[in-house]
Amino acid sequence: MYQFSYADIQTDSVADARDRERQLLSRSIDMLIRASEAGANSNEAIAALNFTNRVWTSLMDDLGNPENALPKELRANLISIGLWLLRESEDIRQGRSESFEGLIEVSQIIRDGIQ
Repeated sequence: MYQFSYADIQTDSVADARDRERQLLSRSIDMLIRASEAGANSNEAIAALNFTNRVWTSLMDDLGNPENALPKELRANLISIGLWLLRESEDIRQGRSESFEGLIEVSQIIRDGIQ
């Protein structure tokens, strides 16, 4: 399993950090696609949801940091999206949903928007 720390991203240049964010989101998306194919109760789903939660928790921690250079409104919007993703993940984990589609689509939009 890939281990990451958001502290690693903070010490990189902005371009390196954004590239790493895109890589983490791409890995999360790939895992969610495999989980969707394997089913909500599969080991793939457990791994994908855990990884996705770790990525978004780290991203939201950074977005909440007052030193984050992104505009405040954008940071707030991204945190809201992250909270939604965490709720959707929990719904799948608790058996209230079996669909990974929203998680995948939103993650792709965010990844593709990182420049």
